[in-house]
Amino acid sequence: MQQLPALRRVFIHGAGRRGRDAWPDSDAAAGGFVSFEPGSNIQDQVETLINAYPGARVLLHAHSIGAVPAVLAAASGRLDVAGLVLVEPALYDIARGEPAIERHIAIVTEARAQTEDENLQGFWAIFRPLMFGEAFDADSWDAERAAARQWATSNVPWGHGVRIGMTTGITILVVTGGWNDEYETIAGVLTGHGARHIVLEGATHRPQDLPGFAPAVEQFARAITAPSTTSDLD
Repeated sequence: MQQLPALRRVFIHGAGRRGRDAWPDSDAAAGGFVSFEPGSNIQDQVETLINAYPGARVLLHAHSIGAVPAVLAAASGRLDVAGLVLVEPALYDIARGEPAIERHIAIVTEARAQTEDENLQGFWAIFRPLMFGEAFDADSWDAERAAARQWATSNVPWGHGVRIGMTTGITILVVTGGWNDEYETIAGVLTGHGARHIVLEGATHRPQDLPGFAPAVEQFARAITAPSTTSDLD
């Protein structure tokens, strides 16, 4: 049997930490750690991924909103993607209509409407409880103003044309933290279309920081590089 080319691991950050800092427990020698340009839109990020790894066979690891450019790049046919490891993937477009998804989108839309009136504090009063579980605190506003401005202008993870059919034929491992209905709903949609799903509890939105993450990914990677042993994913 002809040996497949070696996989290049690619690690894609979410909306928070960037580059190597977003994957502190992953081997720095394992592959490339993407750091998108601040303020870049999703399509720019897709092009960054495609242009950064010409000719390489890649295993994309993507966290949260990083799953959006990862799936779009994989579906483009311009990047040789052997598989996707999607960690708490914010693929809201594939689960539209589900209550948890629509609730989140509605609240963020309401919050962003405040910024149209240049009411950044009003945005934060709505957005902060949704994302961080704590009510707005006027005494903390000065310290949190910069974070509020960043979140008010960051990419939202819907409206980018991601469709579940884009994942057809791509081997996918979904890892969630078992704490949030939105990510579990999205994982359920992906599982219904052939993805494997594991839950690693204890780190909420960052299950990649838990000890069980690396072994699960290694098992997944071995199955990709040795197709005759795909039963390892069962």
